[in-house]
This record gives sequence, C-alpha cells and structure tokens, in this order.
Amino acid sequence: MNPTATAPSATASSAAATDPLRLTLVVGSNRHGRFGPVVADWLLTRIREREDLVAEVVDVAEAALPMSLEPTPEATAALSGITPKLAGADAFVVLTPEYNHSFPAGLKNLVDWHFTEWQAKPVGLVSYGGLSGGLRAVEHLRQVFAELHAVTVRDTVSFHNAGAAFDDRGALRDPSGPDAAAKTMLDQLVWWGGALREARQRRPYGG
Repeated sequence: MNPTATAPSATASSAAATDPLRLTLVVGSNRHGRFGPVVADWLLTRIREREDLVAEVVDVAEAALPMSLEPTPEATAALSGITPKLAGADAFVVLTPEYNHSFPAGLKNLVDWHFTEWQAKPVGLVSYGGLSGGLRAVEHLRQVFAELHAVTVRDTVSFHNAGAAFDDRGALRDPSGPDAAAKTMLDQLVWWGGALREARQRRPYGG
C-alpha cells in the first residue's frame, strides 16, 4: 500500500492551515431583560476585526428546545437552525451570565442536545455578572465541556458589575482591559482551533 496515496497534499494542508476559523458564538442567557446582547455585540465587534475568524451566532433565547431531550418534531425543527452552526464550527465562544453560582438552565439544555458537535474543538469562555463576574459559571462550564471532549482555553473575559462597565449606548466605559483580555483569549482560541482542525483532518477523533 502506498502510504502517500491518502495523505493530504502539501497544498491542501497549507490552504487548510491559512483558512479563517469558523467560530460559533453561543449567547447563553434567555432571561427576560437580559444583559447578554450588550456583551455579545461588543464581543462580535472584536471577533469581526480579525482576519483569522469568521463568526456565526447561536442564541439560547431563540432556541425553542424542550427540556425533555425528546426528539419531537418541534425539537427537530429547532435543532435545524442550531446543529449545523455547531457541527460546522472549528471553535466556540460561550457567553454566560451567572445565575445562583452557575450557568443558566437554557444553556445547559442547548449543550446537552449535542455531543459530537463539541468534540475535539476549543471553547473560549466569556462571562458577566456582579462581584464574581460570572467566573463560577465559567468553572462549571469547564467541567461540562471536558466531559464532551472539548478543550476550554485558559484565559477568559469576565465583566464584574457588568451593567456599570457599559454606557447607555452599549460601549465600554474603559475598553482597555476587556479588549486586551479578548485578544488574549481569541489568540489562544485560534491556536487551538487551527491545531485541532488539522488534527481532525489527519485523523478523525474517535473518543
């Protein structure tokens, strides 16, 4: 058997390595009067400034998924607009508030409706809240994504007392810290996203 017969060509490998990563931003709150869209808009601006990322959005508030995990026609219809965005992603950013020291039930439900879509892909975590800045929710999400064979990147972005951090137009009052944190997180996400995309192309993940 010729070992080069099924190996990717150098040209194909090079093209894959330089293509922008497909990133799906998951907005994790569906609470009435939620603050999440303000943070999501800021984050999407940071993402879209980069040439190495192309973003799509999955919003838990727009996902009419039943909690029963039963594949009803209604669930199938709801998943048709969500699952392809997760399956086609090279990387994720999950934006979460903190409710009662953890992340929202709607976000957990969306995560639980999927499995292979998360596997062998990196996840960046962005949180907001009061004094804790949502960091307790982030630590719980790390455990969930580890179980799903996803890789959470080390650095996060968190907003403590988030409502006071943004003005009435949705602009940060002092963007220097959050912008720098977002760049660090996204840089890590791009490294892991590229490395894991190449690895999946060479050998499908079988975990």
